[in-house]
Amino acid sequence: MKAPVAVEKLSERAIRLAPAPSFFEALAAVTGVQVLTPSLGFKVLNTRGFANTTNVRFAQLVDGLDNQAPHLGAPIGNALGPSDLDIAAVEIVPGTAAALYGLNAVNGLAQFTTRNPFDSEELAVQQKTGVNHLGDAGSAPKLYAETSVRWAHVVTPRLALKINGTYLRGTDWIADDRRDLAPAANATVGLTGADNPAYDPVNGYGNESANRRTLTVGGKSYAVARTGYAEHDVADYTFQTIKTDAALHYRLTDKVQLAYTYRFALIDNVYQRSNRFRLADYRLQQHGLTLTGGATQVRAFLTNENTGHSYNLRSAAENLDRVTKTDDQWFGAYASAFTQASAGGAAIAAAHQQARQQADAGRLQPGTAAFDQALDRLSGINNWDAGAALRVRAQLAGADAQLNLTQARPNGFLARWRLDALVGADYRTYLIRPDGNYFINPKPGQDGQTLTYGKTGGFAQLGRAVWRDRLRLTATVRVDKNDYFGARANPRLTAVYAPAPALNLRVAYQSGYRFPSIFEGFSNVNSGGVKRIGGLRVMSDGVFENSYLRASIDAFQAAVTRDFNTNGLTKAAAIEKNKGLLRRNDYTYLRPEFVRSWEAGYRGALLGGRLVVDVAGYF
Repeated sequence: MKAPVAVEKLSERAIRLAPAPSFFEALAAVTGVQVLTPSLGFKVLNTRGFANTTNVRFAQLVDGLDNQAPHLGAPIGNALGPSDLDIAAVEIVPGTAAALYGLNAVNGLAQFTTRNPFDSEELAVQQKTGVNHLGDAGSAPKLYAETSVRWAHVVTPRLALKINGTYLRGTDWIADDRRDLAPAANATVGLTGADNPAYDPVNGYGNESANRRTLTVGGKSYAVARTGYAEHDVADYTFQTIKTDAALHYRLTDKVQLAYTYRFALIDNVYQRSNRFRLADYRLQQHGLTLTGGATQVRAFLTNENTGHSYNLRSAAENLDRVTKTDDQWFGAYASAFTQASAGGAAIAAAHQQARQQADAGRLQPGTAAFDQALDRLSGINNWDAGAALRVRAQLAGADAQLNLTQARPNGFLARWRLDALVGADYRTYLIRPDGNYFINPKPGQDGQTLTYGKTGGFAQLGRAVWRDRLRLTATVRVDKNDYFGARANPRLTAVYAPAPALNLRVAYQSGYRFPSIFEGFSNVNSGGVKRIGGLRVMSDGVFENSYLRASIDAFQAAVTRDFNTNGLTKAAAIEKNKGLLRRNDYTYLRPEFVRSWEAGYRGALLGGRLVVDVAGYF
C-alpha cells in the first residue's frame, strides 16, 4: 500500500490459482503487462514503452540476479527462470526502474522470487499435458507435455538445498503466411498476383528484395526474384526445453543467508529477431552467489551462452537456392529462357513461368535426402554469404551490493533523525568471442581477441516520513558509466501521502537511461543482403555517413522502373529525373536512450478491505 510507484505483486497463492498453463503466462493478466509471443516456447514481457521480440528495455531478475542471454541483452522467455513448482512470488514494476536497479530497465522490471528450501522442504512432481494443431490443415494434432520436479531438503538447521528440473516438449505454430510483400514490384507491366515474378511471401526466404534483379527485355524492365523456400521447408517446429537448477543455502545467522545457485537450460526452438532462427542445442548457464538479510545485500553472477548448432532460416533458404546454381547462373538462365519464350509468341506471364521452370531445373526439393544433407551442411557454415550457422559464445559477469545505512547503525545519526538511507553499486561486463560473422572485434589488430563491453553505476537514496508520518518523501539519484559513453545521472523524487492506514496518494518523477546492447553496438550481421553494422562509432565510422535511407532507395528504384516502362524514358533519363528521391542517412551514431516519467496514483482498501481500488496515470 505504501509503494511510491506502481508495483504489481503476485503471491504464491495467486500464482497457483491463476487460470493459465504456467506462472509466466499468467503474467499476461497482470495490470499493465503485455506479453509478446513469437513462439510457443518463447514469450517476452513488457510494461510501458515500445518493445519487440528482444526486449532490451525490460529487466528480468530471478532472486535479484539478471537472467538475460548475454549476446541478446534480454532474456529468452523463462528459459533460465524458475519452474511453477519453485516460484514463490512475482513483483512487477511498470515503467522505469532504473534509479534503483539500473539494468537498462527503462520500460519496467520483473522480479521472480523462488521458494527458500528452509521453508519448503518437499519432493513434488507436476505434469502438464495438452494437444495443439487441432483442425490445422498443415499439421496433424501434436502433443504438448511439461514435466517438473522439485526436491528441497534441510540438511542441518543452518544448511539446506534444493534441486529443480523441467522438461518441456511440443510443436510450435507453423509460419505459413503467403501474402506477397512486393505486390507492386511489377505492377507497371501488369504482372501482379500469381503472375508476379518478384513474389515475396511473408514466410518465404531467398526471394526478398536482396534476391531480386531487374531484367530488361524487349524494352521493358521486370523485377525478378529467385524462387526461394518456404519457412516450413527449412525450419523444425519441434520445440524442447530442458532446464535445471540447484541451490545451496547456508544460514550465517538467523537473518542472514549465503546461497549459491546454478542454473542450466538447453533449448531447441524458433527465435525471432531481425531474422528468424532455429535454435538447436542452444545452452545457457548461470552461476550465482547471493548474501541476503540484515543491512547488506550482495550478489554476483556469471552467465555463459553458447548457441550450439543454431542457424539462420533466411540464410539457409538463400544458400540452398545457390547449391545448384549461383545467382549469376540462375538469372542468366532465366533471362535466356524468357527471351526465347517471348520470341516464340508466349504471353508475358507465361514466358516468365517458363523461364522460372527452366532456371529452377535441378533445384533441391524439400523432403529429399539431398535437400536434408545440404541443409545440414549449410547450418554448419559460419558465414551467411555461403552458409547459415549462428555461432556465438558469450558471457555476462555482474555484481551488485546494497547497504541500508540506517539499519546498519540503528542508534546512529540517521536513525535519530528518522532518515532512511540506502546506497548501492553494481558492475556488469559482457565478453563476446568474435566469430567473424555475427560479431567482430573492431579494434585494430584485435580481430580474434575477446570483445568486452562494460558498465558500472551506483545510487544513493534518502527518505523521511513527516507530518505525523502521513507523508513520506524520498529522493534517489543514480549515476551510470559505460565504456563508450560518459556518466549519466538518473534522479527519482517520490511523495506518498497516507491519510489513513489503508489509503494512499502518490506522485513520482523518475528518469532512466539505457545504454546500447551488445548487439546494437557491435553486431556485424548479414540479414538477407542487408548488412547490419553496430551503431557505435567504433563499428560504423565512415560507413554511417555514406549510407542512404532504404525507403528512399526503394522509392527511387520504383520511380525509375515506372518511368522506363510506362513513360517512355530511357534508363539513364529515368535515373537522372528521379535521383532527387535518394536521401542520405541523417541519423546519428547510437546514443544512450532515456526516459522521463511523471506518475500519480491512488490506492485504497474499501469496505473493510473487501474492495481494493488502484488507479494510476503516467506521462
